[in-house]
Amino acid sequence: MRDPFQNPFPDSDSARRSIWEMLVPRDIDAFLSADWSMVAADFVEDGFIGISGNRDANPDKWSLAFPNLAAYRAEWLRQAEDFAGQTYGEDPRAAIFTTTTLEEIEIEGETALVRKKFDGGIKKADGTLDVMAWQTLYYCRLHEDRWKISGFTGYLPNPMG
Repeated sequence: MRDPFQNPFPDSDSARRSIWEMLVPRDIDAFLSADWSMVAADFVEDGFIGISGNRDANPDKWSLAFPNLAAYRAEWLRQAEDFAGQTYGEDPRAAIFTTTTLEEIEIEGETALVRKKFDGGIKKADGTLDVMAWQTLYYCRLHEDRWKISGFTGYLPNPMG
């Protein structure tokens, strides 16, 4: 059984380890704090693009939801603030870590394709389950001597199809 809090990449694989640290614990902690400043330096602003799969497997239904980083930042903050206003019946941090899997990172030179998947949910205080079943393909680049997010195709169903 995997430890969802443990970086799955060996110490010898510094690129994948740093990408995992950026996209799992730092992203989760920033989201739970609704604090964009914790992740702001993780993005390449110039040329950033975010595609929303709108939780649909059909690419014809996907949209250019985030034509720039400012648009994504605004939506990220909206979602983080909405999440913070909810009441949960379990530790949200532990639940998000448990539902998150990021074990596939393809690297070619200074570019990486990262597959981050969510499969599970968070128990709400009223006993219902806030289902987390989507995935994101992140495009990362080695930029200014560290790995950063240059774009993504997200809000895709998990599993696809």
